[in-house]
Amino acid sequence: MKLAIVGVGKLGLSLLEGLTRRGVVQGSDIGLLDINAVRVQQLSERFGARVLTPGDLAQVGRIALCLQPRTFPGAVEWLAQPNTGYLSTMAGVSVATLSRRLGTRRVVRAMPSLAATIGKAQTAITAPKEAVDAGDLDFARSLFGAVGDVYELPEHLFNTFTGMSASGPAYAAVFAEGLADGAVRMGLSRPLAQELAAKLLIASGELLLGRAHPGLLKDEVASPGGTTIAGLAELERGAVRSALIEAVVAATKRGAELGKDDEQ
Repeated sequence: MKLAIVGVGKLGLSLLEGLTRRGVVQGSDIGLLDINAVRVQQLSERFGARVLTPGDLAQVGRIALCLQPRTFPGAVEWLAQPNTGYLSTMAGVSVATLSRRLGTRRVVRAMPSLAATIGKAQTAITAPKEAVDAGDLDFARSLFGAVGDVYELPEHLFNTFTGMSASGPAYAAVFAEGLADGAVRMGLSRPLAQELAAKLLIASGELLLGRAHPGLLKDEVASPGGTTIAGLAELERGAVRSALIEAVVAATKRGAELGKDDEQ
């Protein structure tokens, strides 16, 4: 088999869907392994993938680790296979830790976002030279490219990427919820307010991609003495900009802490 996906939660399923939909890997060349046997069987039937046991991993060319970091230490004994490449999506688990515990330098560290579930993820990847030479990094580009955009970053920036991009959907959700609450307070129905907030974020993202700096879009919307500048003044008074900055800083620091916990 070309690939085993270990852990088929939201991310594992997203990769499975993206790979098979785009033809990067055929379903028959993919194996699935998860503690939820019923789910694995259902996905196997749906995508034509094989159901694996830990003992089957020796037959796999590459293994995608879509696990929670806390479960990794207990699974290392059966995950570690000779002549196998690994792609890890575990937050905070460094390349050095992956290499040490799996006994190989053929490891690619990746950090996708929840948007992988809709094919619009931003995924950071990094790998040591051995993984590059073995073609594992190229395979990772194809794999994560099936669910969105891929960015090669030095590993020391991974926690920052996680704190901003991977955690970002949660920040955006809080922002959207606040906008909807304000609209409800001023008379709009809850369903309409929530729909407008969601579509506003989508349209704003598209507009921002066409501008060199977010401030340009802000200035285009905010006319002198108008409604927008009045609202912006309240955002500044509430230190929303500063709070977003500190959210990214806090999430970045927490990612570093998780990595230290894992290395102990």
